[in-house]
Amino acid sequence: MPVIAPMPAARPSRMPKQREGSDETMAAGTTVDHLTETYRAHYRSLLGLAALLLDDTASCEDVVQEAFIRVHSARKRVRDPEKTLAYLRQTVVNLSRSALRRRILGVKLLSKPMPDMASAEEGAYDQLERDALIKAMRGLQRRQREVLVLRYFVDMTEAQVAEALGISLGSVKAYGSRGIAALRIAMEAPA
Repeated sequence: MPVIAPMPAARPSRMPKQREGSDETMAAGTTVDHLTETYRAHYRSLLGLAALLLDDTASCEDVVQEAFIRVHSARKRVRDPEKTLAYLRQTVVNLSRSALRRRILGVKLLSKPMPDMASAEEGAYDQLERDALIKAMRGLQRRQREVLVLRYFVDMTEAQVAEALGISLGSVKAYGSRGIAALRIAMEAPA
């Protein structure tokens, strides 16, 4: 694939003569020769501008090249040769913003986590474990069950459990310890 490179400046550019009253006549600063010279003179500075906004060289080069293409396509609207560089700079900034927006949108779309849904097998396994725990809890003594439910499912402190049940702190610790031991045995036993 051929590489397009800027042509060397062999001679100064001449401005075409304008005819009065012609709609197709372009202003002196919007000729292809003027854009070519602007390209040669300001390509690196525009590349530096893009580099301040973007993070990789390839994107910067693409943005600057696209800016020249767009200004070339719209050269009839650029009437003042002094404003060509300003148009190019603004186009580089706008194209850099657009590139960043596309990246951000891509990151947002890609970074959405998958819903935390368990597979059917995991859901069935979790349900079996819950059923086994409920069955084991029903097999405990009433006080052991009350202490474990208040302590671990309602998330009360031992002192709060003692106050709620009207028993001593030592009794809460004893019922809790015995209840957990009984649950371990019941959960490890084959069904």
